[in-house]
Amino acid sequence: MTQPVATAAQIQAAAQLAALLWPGHTGPELAAEFSQLLAQGNAQLFLCNEGGIPIGFAQCQLRRDYVEGTSSSPVGYLEGIFVKEGFRRRGHARALLAACEAWAKRMGCREFASDCLLENEDSLRFHTAVRFRQVNRIICFAKKL
Repeated sequence: MTQPVATAAQIQAAAQLAALLWPGHTGPELAAEFSQLLAQGNAQLFLCNEGGIPIGFAQCQLRRDYVEGTSSSPVGYLEGIFVKEGFRRRGHARALLAACEAWAKRMGCREFASDCLLENEDSLRFHTAVRFRQVNRIICFAKKL
């Protein structure tokens, strides 16, 4: 069952799952970030449960800046999606994505986008399977001044 994340306990659960996706961040750090984003009204979290246990989450936001391959604004953007090992390939990620897309549509978006790292083959396969169209491949550069 996929549901919007609304309560503090649900935000904590989503943050713990997010920390598995983004190991450079802690659960408390992500919970604070999620709470702030949700308060601004330009983001939504969705939580997926199985047997009452949180097993997956998705974070989506509205992006008003340029988004590769799109021509409208705002664009719904899949910031992150994760389902625990052992619960994958059961349709949970598709349900989470569908909830994100429906939210973006309600928020006035005509397009929905996402990204993944070039070397993340699992993410690339997921995005392709759920009918995202690859629009660009980039290598980003930075240097300290």
